[in-house]
Amino acid sequence: MDSGSATLKRMLIQKWNLKQTMNISKLLQPDLIKLELQTKVEFQPEQELSPKRKLWLVKYALLEELTELLNRSGKIGNKKKLFTDLFNREKKASTGIGKGIALPHVRTMQAKEFVMGFGRSTSGYDFDALDSQPVHLFFCIVSPPYDDNLYLKIFKALAEVLQYDSLREALLSATSEHEIIRALRKME
Repeated sequence: MDSGSATLKRMLIQKWNLKQTMNISKLLQPDLIKLELQTKVEFQPEQELSPKRKLWLVKYALLEELTELLNRSGKIGNKKKLFTDLFNREKKASTGIGKGIALPHVRTMQAKEFVMGFGRSTSGYDFDALDSQPVHLFFCIVSPPYDDNLYLKIFKALAEVLQYDSLREALLSATSEHEIIRALRKME
């Protein structure tokens, strides 16, 4: 079997396995999708901030916006505590996984049940991604601490499908919340 056939076979098996375990598109609601994130952090020339400090100010502002998005679900206990939990999780290790993607996530008592939101930025943000490239696609995931199974399955499924250039391109070019959901559904 040539390498092209082996790659195609591996992709089909991964897609089949994903379909058997997870329907990501059913867990993402249109009102938890933001087609253009609004976070803007401006630094004055006279401010002498280190690059690391600037990065954390941007992450802080982005996580605030994503927390606000998740709060729309009605499944969040205390929004401020959720933000703190997401921010503290981000301090442990960046959730920027590369290829323009970040998956901020945390298990927290502030999530009444599993919630996932999506935010997109055309220009992208420095989010300390593994490949040092700007992040354009943010999938924010929160779950109660006792709901490990669903949380881990979704995280794994997202990480797998977001490897495909075609999906990332579809998410970047979508003009409506429903197009975002349809792009995910095509991969399932």
